[in-house]
Amino acid sequence: MAKIRELCLFLLLAFSIARVSEAGSAIGVYELKRGNFSVKLTNYGATVVSVFLPDRNGKLDDVVLGFDSIEDYKNDTAYFGSIVGRVANRIKGAQFILNGKKYKLVPNDGNNMLHGGPKGFSDVVWQVQNYNTDTHITFTYNSTNGEEGFPGDLRVSVTYMLINTNQLSILMRATPLSKATPVNLASHTYWNLAGHSSGDVLSHQVQLFADKITPVDGELIPTGDILPVTGTPYDFLHIHEIKSKFHELPNGYDINYVLKYEGDGHFHKAAVVYESKSGRKMELWTNQPGLQFYTSNMLGTVKGKGGVIYNNYDGICLETQGFPDAVNHPQFPSQIVKPGDRYEHVMVYRFTAK
Repeated sequence: MAKIRELCLFLLLAFSIARVSEAGSAIGVYELKRGNFSVKLTNYGATVVSVFLPDRNGKLDDVVLGFDSIEDYKNDTAYFGSIVGRVANRIKGAQFILNGKKYKLVPNDGNNMLHGGPKGFSDVVWQVQNYNTDTHITFTYNSTNGEEGFPGDLRVSVTYMLINTNQLSILMRATPLSKATPVNLASHTYWNLAGHSSGDVLSHQVQLFADKITPVDGELIPTGDILPVTGTPYDFLHIHEIKSKFHELPNGYDINYVLKYEGDGHFHKAAVVYESKSGRKMELWTNQPGLQFYTSNMLGTVKGKGGVIYNNYDGICLETQGFPDAVNHPQFPSQIVKPGDRYEHVMVYRFTAK
């Protein structure tokens, strides 16, 4: 844990001195590779395209769902692997009040806004600021005042970095340039540790370091309550298979967990996922207060990489985040960032196999 914290501090301080090669804003695919661990990304949506990992016998598999072509990502409605924002998750009624002014956003989920609107950060071309195949890549995007209804210009960056053995970090930053604005970025990667083409993830074992959830209404908007998970199907305080209590839920998991969080950007463990056939294990740390646990309940039927048909429950998303609809719930941790301040969101994944 101490080493992970040191790496987090390194990430926040050291990107500016890394060896880089300049690139532009044409859409491309970029690989980070160290040994037999590789990650492919595209600057369309700052998206994770693939993650190749060895299993306990050294066999490599791609463990994230996705597509073969950029055109497929442009038509994607599942947000495969992308960075979502300016505000991830849902905003009730696609509106909020800030400093006495009502902001009306562009709805794309009934009357609500989801993941930043019809053209959120997942559907724009990011610039490649710097890139080194051995270490990292940084994408940047300038979001303008009024984009999807949000106030103020916002400068955004996302850095993906390989650290140590089979570890991947994501550092998301945003700086308001003119007005206070809500910011809540999230990585929307769908994981299947048995391999992206292996079917459902219901036998994956999951542990979440969270003892509360923010329950939702029929439109998946938080009610404003914060409730304990003990004695409910949402209790993953001890590791167990996803399917063990799946029958107690109408549609699967799609809920924000309140992480055991000390505030002020404290770095903490959020989740562990284990897949027994491959022996692959994924651990996740973050500095965010919430985690959306989603079992791809609404995936439907999607033709993915290599012609594989993805169905409901074929991937899990572990989206560290601020609480959904926080702009309309003053009791939730604030997502408002003012000019002169900076939003920072760190995720660190550690992958092993045994």
